[in-house]
Amino acid sequence: MISFTIAIIVLIVGYFVYGTIVSKIFGQDPSRVTPVHTKADGVDYVALPTWKIFLIQFLNIAGLGPIFGAIMGVMFGPAAFLWIVFGTIFAGAVHDYLSGMLSLRSDGASLPEIVGNQLGNGVKNVLRIFSLLLMILVGAVFVYNPADLLGMLTPDHLDKTFWIVVIFAYYMLATLLPIDKLIGKLYPLFGFALLFMAVGIMAMLYVHYDSMPEFWHNMSNQRLDADSTPIFPMMFVSIACGAISGFHATQSPMMARCLKNEKHARPVFYGAMVTEGVVALIWAAAAIAFTGGYGELQQTLGSSSPAVLVNNISQSWLGAAGGILAILGVIAAPITSGDTALRSARLIASDFMKVPQHKIRHRLAVSVPIFVLCFVVMLIPYEALWRYFAWCNQVLAVFTLWAITVWLASNGKAYIITLIPAMFMTAVTTTYIFFAPEGLTALTTSAFDTPIPYEIALGAGLTITLLLTGLFFKYQRGLQTAPTPPDVLA
Repeated sequence: MISFTIAIIVLIVGYFVYGTIVSKIFGQDPSRVTPVHTKADGVDYVALPTWKIFLIQFLNIAGLGPIFGAIMGVMFGPAAFLWIVFGTIFAGAVHDYLSGMLSLRSDGASLPEIVGNQLGNGVKNVLRIFSLLLMILVGAVFVYNPADLLGMLTPDHLDKTFWIVVIFAYYMLATLLPIDKLIGKLYPLFGFALLFMAVGIMAMLYVHYDSMPEFWHNMSNQRLDADSTPIFPMMFVSIACGAISGFHATQSPMMARCLKNEKHARPVFYGAMVTEGVVALIWAAAAIAFTGGYGELQQTLGSSSPAVLVNNISQSWLGAAGGILAILGVIAAPITSGDTALRSARLIASDFMKVPQHKIRHRLAVSVPIFVLCFVVMLIPYEALWRYFAWCNQVLAVFTLWAITVWLASNGKAYIITLIPAMFMTAVTTTYIFFAPEGLTALTTSAFDTPIPYEIALGAGLTITLLLTGLFFKYQRGLQTAPTPPDVLA
């Protein structure tokens, strides 16, 4: 437990130290007027207390990833804990904070608009479609697991199908109603449940620490299929929401429309990501400690789902009452990502179609096609949805990181803070797409009965990364020789 304790401390220190550095590099300015003061509409641009915005942002981004993703991802061994800590501090929190700040400086614009403003109209149009489809995919994915868990806690006649209908109906209301009417009132309750769960499970870790190995005891990949699932790139996609996730950047603009002052941006955007990293660490460690080790965890996951394991840990360690509260926290996490994913889809679509959203008929006109598409996607088997969501999610992070890097370079700021994460995540994502069973290797296996070898996939990923890095430095050299135009965001 020494290494686990150190990891928690490093995350907290990272927020105060590196978070402050990043905010100073960007140029956070408390004297600037935020969009909620200039574009208030009573629907999306609504001034909210900072504590409430933090809880909404945290619950928006803390879906299944930091819980289920961490439980499954910890099978990669101690590298998983290191990725959660350093990925959160130097990549995920930077990505979330700076995407939120760019939106804040762009009147609360959605992600495709702020990325397209830096990378061009072609990228903007592609990202409009890509991010919209990803939001619909997230909404569909985050219906199944909470419905499963609720089915375990309720009588037989309130089965999974019943809860799928209830959750989807809630998603529609959360998408259409003003943000302070439903989301703003329910999230504090959900937030309490999720934070109670995290604190309670962490406290019990110090009671049941005997089976928790120190990170440095065995740094190897602990998966039985380690040869076919190497740590690079598989772990960095498996553990996304607990380290860095492109989905988060679609949520930050929603909260940028509610912030009353830029000085609140670091605790909201950077702080929510660090909190999510803590949750991921807790559940990764709890899965190992509860089952008795990596081998035992793999056997448990082979015979049941992560949802069952979460239920067993909560009931065993926190008792009946505490277990129910903990489970409600775990249920709230995906639900509060699914509802705001569809709300983000509405905002993305309304932004590029330039449809004002202050009237309910306008919101319905944009939202109804989104609801229909989400329902159609839900008919696809859950396992397939989750596999493709994983790498699509990280592709979005790559676009966002490169766009932020270009903005920082264009404004003479220290772009190194996002250039390195952008290069790393480009290598991870492209290698994964070439190598993973649900990537391009599936096409080659179908056509030639031969998957793409790991060495070729890795080489392709590194080549694409170097190519994009070269294009960036070519652009950066051009900035040095051209006059600098005034930037309305700076």
